[in-house]
Amino acid sequence: MQLLHSFLEKSRQQYPEKPLLFAKKWYTYREVDDAANALANFLIEKGVQRGDRVAFLLENGFEYVVTYYGVLKAGAVAVGLNTETTAETLDYLLQNSGARVFISDKNFKKHFKPIAGRLKKLLAFVLARPLSGFDYADIFSAIVETYPPERPSVRMINIDKAAIVYTSGSTGRPKGVTLTHLNVVTNTESIVAYLRLTAEDRMLVVLPFYYIYGLSLLNTHVAVGGSLVIENRFAFPNVALNSMEEHRVTGFAGVPSTFAILMAKTNIRERHFPVLRYVTQAGGAMAPTLQKEVARTIAPARLIIMYGATEASARLSYLDPDHLDSKWGSIGKAIPNVDLFVADEKGRALPAGERGEIVARGANIMQGYWRDKKETRMVLRDGLYFTGDLGVCDEDGFLFVVGRSKDMIKQGANRISAKEIEEKILEHENVLEVAVIGRPDDILGEAMDACVVLKRGDDNWQEELRSFVQGKLPPFKQPKYYSLFNSLPKNSSGKIMKTKIKEMKGLA
Repeated sequence: MQLLHSFLEKSRQQYPEKPLLFAKKWYTYREVDDAANALANFLIEKGVQRGDRVAFLLENGFEYVVTYYGVLKAGAVAVGLNTETTAETLDYLLQNSGARVFISDKNFKKHFKPIAGRLKKLLAFVLARPLSGFDYADIFSAIVETYPPERPSVRMINIDKAAIVYTSGSTGRPKGVTLTHLNVVTNTESIVAYLRLTAEDRMLVVLPFYYIYGLSLLNTHVAVGGSLVIENRFAFPNVALNSMEEHRVTGFAGVPSTFAILMAKTNIRERHFPVLRYVTQAGGAMAPTLQKEVARTIAPARLIIMYGATEASARLSYLDPDHLDSKWGSIGKAIPNVDLFVADEKGRALPAGERGEIVARGANIMQGYWRDKKETRMVLRDGLYFTGDLGVCDEDGFLFVVGRSKDMIKQGANRISAKEIEEKILEHENVLEVAVIGRPDDILGEAMDACVVLKRGDDNWQEELRSFVQGKLPPFKQPKYYSLFNSLPKNSSGKIMKTKIKEMKGLA
């Protein structure tokens, strides 16, 4: 039986002194596994039991990796949280997940200070570094140094819950995608197979581990005994390219905006990456023109286009690079051990060329949304996962995404509820109406455009509204564009017609 943390333990046995992780310095498989065991033993001593949730708000690094595997080894459920958060959201997520332990660092103090009262009621609150006013917190380094590095004895089976990964919901509240060990293990093994990963692979990681795509990079490379180089400075993209060269990475992964930035704001065309073997792209549709530019730039390394969802433990399909030139814009075909097809509303497969919803089945599909039966029933029906994406299949069996069935906007790598953003904007005293739509964007792929009607004229309305929203929402949920309307088009029942707005703006 394969459990998720078994990947780490097996690779540690095979490559104990091999570098696993570079995060300012190299950490070996033995060091990471020993530290994860120590944290697991600490959690168990504090009263954490099989199936309890442990939430953590950390940047990519040694502490994140150790926490992730330590939580799993304790038999608990790993709840990695988006670092672009607010105190209000953090409070909701801790409450919704029922977290018994919270692990964070002092650079997130503005988010957890307002909820200090809740933290005191947990079994434990752990900080990576000491922080004034939180003397009751346990310190990460002391735990790793004090508790035994032996593997704890916790009985588990592969259908036990392994992780809750929060993603935006249609109601605006984050939804907790519940994944078992089996879900993630089977997907990890499939990704390893089609990427042909080995212990010789070394990945540069710019994607956060709380994001399912980023987490899959960790799981897959640990599974084969590979290595990961953490690069948290992508705000300076040439620095990331320096790391690629310095550490001689064989792989790189990004979302569309990652590659738009690399192409537009770096000297990547002048660089040489002699050992780079492949580059993967997921997290939303990347324009074929950008795909072609990336493919030319990284050659002879190969570009692999992928498609997936948090609800699928990461991956559902990939486009074999051999077909890239003939199938630009396609998401390819299903990965091993997954069925993926275009279906009608009842889940019946549609013939080639006919538009429908992309649906999937496989051992990687989530158990449901945590404590949200209504949302679960909307996407899991008759043994199928309805992705919410509209697609078509060509005569050769290649899939193409043509739209989305829900009013969700995928700004960058984040699927965001328009309703949530609208509700926050409407809190401004001078906003009468608002409709948030998606519009094409060279950097983000799709960006939010907040179309507003004001109660009274104001020459500085845009600056004032942007500043207001910055105080209400994390950066990744803030609209890039603001448009002023005298009135918004509505149907006979008074519902705002977003399709009409797009037509008025020349987007339809």
